[in-house]
Amino acid sequence: MVKAVHRAGIEVILDVVFNHTAEGNHNGPTLSLRGLDNNTYYILDQDRSRYSNYSGTGNTLNANHAIVRRMIVDSLRYWVQEMHVDGFRFDLAAILERDESGVLMPRPPVLWDIESDPALAGTKLIAEAWDAGGLYQVGSFVGDSWREWNGRFRDDVRSFFRGDDDSVGNLADRLLGSPQIYGHKEREAEQSVNFVTCHDGFTLNDLVSYNQKRNEANGEHNGDGGNDNRSWNWGVEGPTDDPAVEELRNRQIKNFLTVTMLSLGLPMILMGDEVRRTQRGNNNAYCQDDETSWFDWTLVEKHADVHRFVSLLSARRLLLDDVEPDVERLTLNQLLRKANKSWHGVKLGQPDWDHSSHSLALTAEARNENLLFHVIINAYWEPLEFELPHTPGQTQNVWRRWIDTALESPHDIEEWETAPLVPCRTYRSSPHSLVTLFAKMMPQS
Repeated sequence: MVKAVHRAGIEVILDVVFNHTAEGNHNGPTLSLRGLDNNTYYILDQDRSRYSNYSGTGNTLNANHAIVRRMIVDSLRYWVQEMHVDGFRFDLAAILERDESGVLMPRPPVLWDIESDPALAGTKLIAEAWDAGGLYQVGSFVGDSWREWNGRFRDDVRSFFRGDDDSVGNLADRLLGSPQIYGHKEREAEQSVNFVTCHDGFTLNDLVSYNQKRNEANGEHNGDGGNDNRSWNWGVEGPTDDPAVEELRNRQIKNFLTVTMLSLGLPMILMGDEVRRTQRGNNNAYCQDDETSWFDWTLVEKHADVHRFVSLLSARRLLLDDVEPDVERLTLNQLLRKANKSWHGVKLGQPDWDHSSHSLALTAEARNENLLFHVIINAYWEPLEFELPHTPGQTQNVWRRWIDTALESPHDIEEWETAPLVPCRTYRSSPHSLVTLFAKMMPQS
C-alpha cells in the first residue's frame, strides 16, 4: 500500500499511540505489557496498585523508562526502514514528556532518542501536544524537529467565525503562523499544523449543524466526547431543508476551509470535509464502524460545489508553495520581518482590534509571483463596505476577485485566469463571509 501511494505522489503519515494500551485500568484485562513487567511499562500511582491515567483510557505508558524508550524507537525504525512510511503523528504526545511519576520533564529522553536516531533522520514528526491529564504543550513541545497540531488555531478560528467577542486579534495571529505561540522558537512557519477539524470532534459539516454533541450511540449516555466545540447550528439543530440555513452553513464551511489553506503554516483538512461528511452530531465516533464513520461517496455529487471549492483552493495553495522556494528556509520570524503586509478595517490602515470587532482585512505580497493579495473577513451579521488599497505602479483599479464565499458556485471561487475585475474602490462584504482579491504588481527593476 505504501509503495502504491508513493507512486501516486502521496506521502504516508502513520498515527502512533505511544501513550496507553488496551489493557485498561487495574481491572484488566492482562494482554501483554502488564504481564511482562507492569512496573516498567506503566506509570503507577503511589501505592503501585493502580494506574495513573493521563490518557483517558485507564493507563499511561511509562515512555521515558529506558526499556520503553527502546521499544518506541525500535517500532518507529521498523515502520521507516521496512514499511517506508514518511512520518508519524504522535497521539497525546505530551505524555512523552512525563517521567515515571507523571511529572513534566524539561528534557524528556524519549523525544531526544527519536529526534537523534540516524534511521529516523528526515522523518516527519508531528505532535498532538497535549494529553487528557491537562498537560498542554502547544508552543512549548520539546525538540527541534517536531511540528505541532495547533489547537489554538482550531479554537480561535471557530470562535471568530461564531461571532465571539475578543477574537479578532487571535485570528490575526493565527493567519500569520501564530507568532505569539511559536515566534520564540525561531522555527519555520510549518511548525504550526493548522486545522479546524480532525478525527476527534465534530466534522466540519457538524460544526455548523449542531450546537450540542449527539453521542448516545456510543453507549456512555452522551458523557463521552468534548463539550467545548464552539459550534453553531445557524438556527436548526441537525439536518434541514431550509435553503437559507443551508446557504449559511455552506458559506461558513468555505470560510473555515479558506482560512485553513491560506494561513501561514501547514494546513490539515479532515477526510470528508470537502464534501460535508456528517457523523450526525457524534463528536467521538472512533467506536462506530458503520455509516457514522464511513465515507459516503454520494456526497461528492451532492456537495459538488464544496468539492470544487476545495480543489481550486488546494491547487492554488500548491502553486504558491512552488513559487515561494525561500519560505521553507526562513524562520517564521524572518518571514514576517521580510513580508510586506498591512492590516485594515473598513477603512484602509485602520484595523479594529476592539473586543467587539468581528471583521478584519489584510493586504500582503507574494513577491516571487509579483502578486498582491487582499483578504476581507467579515464575521459580522450585517454587510460591510471595505475600502480597497491602491496597487503600486497602477493608475487604475486592477483588483480581481478570486474568492467570495457568499456567492453561489461557481462564483464563490473563480478560475484564476478568468477572475473578474472589481469595478470599484470599495468591496461590499456580505455577513459571515470571506473575500480574497488579487492584483498583479509591476515587476521590480
